[in-house]
Amino acid sequence: MFIITVEIKASHAADMKNATTHMKSASCSYGPWSARELVCESNYMEVSVRRKVPQTVKDFIQDEPEDWNLAFLEAKGEEASIWQIVFHQPEEKTALLVSDAWSAGYGLNTTDTRVVLRIPYTAAQIQLVKDHGITFSAVRSSIFYKQRWMILMVDTAVACPVDAVDYINKTIIWTVPKYIQPVSAGETSFKDVLVEAGVDLHKLSAKEMASRKYVLLNDLHAIMMMIPIGAEGGYYKTSVRSGQHGTKYAINLFLEHQWEDNKWGLTKYIIIKEIETPFEQVELVITNNSNLSLRLMNVTVGTFLPDVKLVKLTIEGTTVAVPEAVQHGYLTYEIRYANGSKAYIIQVPLDAPSIKKEYMGADMRAYTLNVTLAFIIHPTSETFTVPVITVSAVKDAVLPSARGFCDGRNLHLIITHGNVDQNWLPFVSDTHLTPESVKKYNYSLRDNGTHLAISVPFISSHMNYEDFHASGLKASLHLTLKDGITLANRREFSVSCSFSPSQLIQCLPNGTVVITAVKLVGAEDLDTSLFVLRDRQCKPSLVTERTATFKFNVNTCGTSRKFNSTTMTYENDVLYFRPGSDMLVYRLRFVCWYAIKQAVDVQYESKKNPPPNIKPGFGSLALSLKLFKEKSYTEPYQELEYPVVKYLREALYFEVELLQPKDVRLELNLDDCWATNSQSQDSLPQWPMLINGCENSEDSYKAVFHKVNYSLRVKFPQHMKRFEVRMFTFVQGTTLLQEQLYFHCSVMICSAMQQPSGSLCLRRCNPRKHRLDRSAEPHQHAKVSSGPVLIRKENN
Repeated sequence: MFIITVEIKASHAADMKNATTHMKSASCSYGPWSARELVCESNYMEVSVRRKVPQTVKDFIQDEPEDWNLAFLEAKGEEASIWQIVFHQPEEKTALLVSDAWSAGYGLNTTDTRVVLRIPYTAAQIQLVKDHGITFSAVRSSIFYKQRWMILMVDTAVACPVDAVDYINKTIIWTVPKYIQPVSAGETSFKDVLVEAGVDLHKLSAKEMASRKYVLLNDLHAIMMMIPIGAEGGYYKTSVRSGQHGTKYAINLFLEHQWEDNKWGLTKYIIIKEIETPFEQVELVITNNSNLSLRLMNVTVGTFLPDVKLVKLTIEGTTVAVPEAVQHGYLTYEIRYANGSKAYIIQVPLDAPSIKKEYMGADMRAYTLNVTLAFIIHPTSETFTVPVITVSAVKDAVLPSARGFCDGRNLHLIITHGNVDQNWLPFVSDTHLTPESVKKYNYSLRDNGTHLAISVPFISSHMNYEDFHASGLKASLHLTLKDGITLANRREFSVSCSFSPSQLIQCLPNGTVVITAVKLVGAEDLDTSLFVLRDRQCKPSLVTERTATFKFNVNTCGTSRKFNSTTMTYENDVLYFRPGSDMLVYRLRFVCWYAIKQAVDVQYESKKNPPPNIKPGFGSLALSLKLFKEKSYTEPYQELEYPVVKYLREALYFEVELLQPKDVRLELNLDDCWATNSQSQDSLPQWPMLINGCENSEDSYKAVFHKVNYSLRVKFPQHMKRFEVRMFTFVQGTTLLQEQLYFHCSVMICSAMQQPSGSLCLRRCNPRKHRLDRSAEPHQHAKVSSGPVLIRKENN
């Protein structure tokens, strides 16, 4: 009976303070020793023999006289029980003293009755030999020891199978040949005494083997054991190959074979064999159990064997430990099943930053979870990763919407962003609206995160002109939002407006005419560079895909002229002839009227502020009405900033200026100022701001006038007037009267020289007095406009 007792101390502290002690004992019964016992363990071989010199076998190499000669001189000089070992190898014999053998990794021991030799499989003296096609690790050796006056020698040869395992039809087949060389050298007769097998050093009866479907066969030349893969007694363990997750089936078998022969008597041969089946890849199942009503992605990954543990997650390229994943919105749970296996649940909100959201069409969005899980295997510390990519379709897409409107010179689209268009790109025709292209075409593009505002001039390269009548020209702007990756069309918007044909012509006071001809939808085959005037030598000075612009003098290009008592009329045509023929396929007739006494600009408006529409009179006036950002009047709103957005609690700062002529003898005076909901000065309804140059007495918040002083910018203070209007002017009670407004002022240009008493130009604003009839005074009267301004109730 062998008994071993282990004392284990455990403590939470490194200094073992407050340690607890645990005692564990184990025992093993063992029968009488056989004359020779051979043991094949997983990492060593062992042979144990009685101290009895076997009979010499004629011609057997281990009993050659040289063996004695090698050991005799050393053994004769040693004390009792000091011995050495001689290894027999094909090329030479090597003798080692005890101390040298220990240093080489051998284990040697002796008792009164036995000699024991333990040999690691890594020993230099091991030979690989084959017997019945099975490879064995073998050592042929003799041990010499001195006992009293004798020097004794024992044969300590041992051999253990290295392979001998096959895997056929989900079955492990372990074959061990009988009576193998060199352990049976010199033996002439054999008789089996016992063949038994078991698992984990526990012998199994025939009934137990049958219940586990084990098969043990013993024939004349070999012992064979067959174990179904997955059978009771073994176990599965996780393995990794080339980064792939898989399993192996492992079982710890042992075989005991006892036989009698004429040399040793009884030999006991025990083989302890740890068998692992080849790697078998296992496909993991990833199950999407997302709870869309709670907006949670819930994914189960498994199943795993108990030796696997989740340790890390890689989220958008960042690897974090499981406890830290909570900071990224990821919760992990381990679930265990009755058979000992387990799985992991990954839970993350749909709105987590790492969840990719993609528009699918209609009102559906795809939410994609892309996370890599890292696992470790105990106790081998092997690691592997599992990429988890799952997609959930959710009916929550909000598409962008748009509204459009037009002013006198531009078409506007204001797009309200949805939740799917963060990466969509705006296109007009095939042109991507980037800051560079917007600047190139003189467009306006603004995005404040919630709205995208686009403004395109009436005459532009990407406008579609659909219908042309004397009363108006219909123009359409088509905007497409495209996917930022695939460039697939996602959403299309358009706005259409009719513009006055006067937008196409500029009749300048110096007799220069600028006319723009447009190509209508349906006439895509027209080449705008081939447009001509009546004189076909007059070609366009600027050409785009849809427009051709001519600039010429009224005395050229075949322009005709007519007179009446007050005006001169100039007329010409823009023509297009089919290439290679005189077939006329396009005609645009235009006319300019000039007063006989002066030339006035009657059909042209500047880009920033429309100048006054002046009837022929005593001079040519140029006026501007500007809206400034602050009371300091240092920075006016620029063209690209229109329409300006203002809120009810804000003030509007206006400046009216006489631009031409720069005559110090003239003075600008305000007459009436009012607001309309369209660009037309005469449209209804109207909201008065100034009446006869005074505040509107019906306003709760009256206009405030600001003095104009000389400065680097203001050379003629008498040519300028400034006033301030509160936005409450356009509210009736608590109701906003109009969302979009245009502003207009009528002015009088008077002589700054001394005026007769009672002259309007000398009057200052006095609500208690009435104006004289305007026709009673020599002055010039004109109008000027600005806008639009978008009025909002609250500044959110």
